[in-house]
Amino acid sequence: MRTYIGAAAVVAVLAGTGNAHAFDIGSALGAGSKMLQAATLSDADIKTLSDKACKESDQQSKIAAPGSKYDARLQKLGKQLGDNINGQPVNYKVYLTNEVNAWAMANGCIRVYSGLMDMMTDDELLGVIGHEMGHVALGHSKKAMQTAYAVSAARDAAGAAGGSAVAALSASQLGDLTEKFINAQFSQSQESAADDYSYDRLKARKLNVQGLVTAFQKLAKLDGGKSDMMSSHPASTKRAQHIEERIASNK
Repeated sequence: MRTYIGAAAVVAVLAGTGNAHAFDIGSALGAGSKMLQAATLSDADIKTLSDKACKESDQQSKIAAPGSKYDARLQKLGKQLGDNINGQPVNYKVYLTNEVNAWAMANGCIRVYSGLMDMMTDDELLGVIGHEMGHVALGHSKKAMQTAYAVSAARDAAGAAGGSAVAALSASQLGDLTEKFINAQFSQSQESAADDYSYDRLKARKLNVQGLVTAFQKLAKLDGGKSDMMSSHPASTKRAQHIEERIASNK
């Protein structure tokens, strides 16, 4: 879903700033410092940022009530997939929206949109959620948060004076960071790796891996495969074929 841009790309953009407008070197240094911080954020910083961003997203969204139809269904699926990712506890919530999407943060925050749940069977949802868990397990979500932080820093050249990278975020910057993370995109290689992680997790837990195939097939038909959720993914038909090949070879 997200393509990892990297802090270097942001630095390159800033380096290309022309002289058409007055340029505050102090502000530029502040932004550069913040982007360097982004590249070296500790795991604790990433978790704190993820906690804050997840909370911000929840506050801006309509969440299915505990015990409601959507919530009960997701919690049931969550139990089948497991309650942690490499030891990181996970928590599941449903956003009530027609959008077709799902995402996961490095702190185990997993959010599934009701629009996606409406078009997927339970087996298909297990495959999609397993894919999102893969992004966390493989470190993709951590990198995405680093990138979101760096891009947020670039938009606010002045930055915050002093303090840690996490403490420097204002309320508006937190909102911007959250938006950047949710709307970011992973690289195709990351998406493929997350597909394989989902397959392996489903198989290890004796769940139906065929749902991963049909989930891709459904997404391929959605807006010709050009939905926001699939915008950066490898072709859905090829992804389905890859999983079918793994099923056939039993690997």
